[in-house]
Amino acid sequence: MTTPKKTAVKKQTRTKAASKSSEPKKVKLKFKAGDFIVYPAHGLGKVVAVATETIAEMEIEVYVILFEQDKMTLRVPTMKVDSSGMRGLANDMVLKDAFTTLKGRPRVKRTMWSRRAQEYEGKINSGDLLLLTEVVRDLYRTEEQPDQSYSERQLYERAIDRMVREVAAIMKMDRGPTMDKIIDTLSSARAKAAAKAAAKFAAENPELAAAEAQAAKDAEES
Repeated sequence: MTTPKKTAVKKQTRTKAASKSSEPKKVKLKFKAGDFIVYPAHGLGKVVAVATETIAEMEIEVYVILFEQDKMTLRVPTMKVDSSGMRGLANDMVLKDAFTTLKGRPRVKRTMWSRRAQEYEGKINSGDLLLLTEVVRDLYRTEEQPDQSYSERQLYERAIDRMVREVAAIMKMDRGPTMDKIIDTLSSARAKAAAKAAAKFAAENPELAAAEAQAAKDAEES
C-alpha cells in the first residue's frame, strides 16, 4: 500500500522531470548573429538572431535566418544544424577549387534533358559550392554557342545567382563585380579552349584550314 508521503515524493519527482524536459537543450553554437550561412534549399542566408522559442510546450533554441533574395525568414533548431545540411561559408581552398572548376571543360551527358535537369536541380540544392559551380560551368553559353532553352536558362540563372551570392560574401565584394569575375573566368576559359581546338584542327587539316581562312578574309573585304 502506497503511503501519502511516498505519493507526494513521486509527484514531486514527476514535476521535476517535466520541468527538466521543458528546458531548452543547449548545444555548442556553430554560428552567431551576423554570420552568413548556406542552407541547401535556399542558398545564402544570414543569421540575424539566436533565440529560444516554445514549441509544443518545449523550449527550443533556434537560429533565426534571413534569406534576403527570397524575402524569407527561417528558424532552424540549433541541434538540427548538421542534419539539415546548413553550413558556413566555403573556405579559401574550396573557393579556389570552384574557380578551377569554372575553367574546366563542360561535361554534358548525352541523356534526356529531363534526367539532366533533375541532376542539375540536385546539385543546386545540395548546398555544395563545387557541385553548384559544375552547373554554372555546364550550362554557360558564349555568344557563338546555341542559345539555351527556357528551362536551361532558368536553372543556369538560379545556379549562378547562388554562386555569386556566396562568392561575394566570401570575398567581401559586391554582387556586380563578383558576377563579372565569374563570367570573365568562364568566357576566358571558353576562348582559350576554342583557340586550342582551332590550332589543332589547322595542324591536322592545313589545306582545309587555309581555305577557311581565305574565305573569311574574302568575306571581310567584300
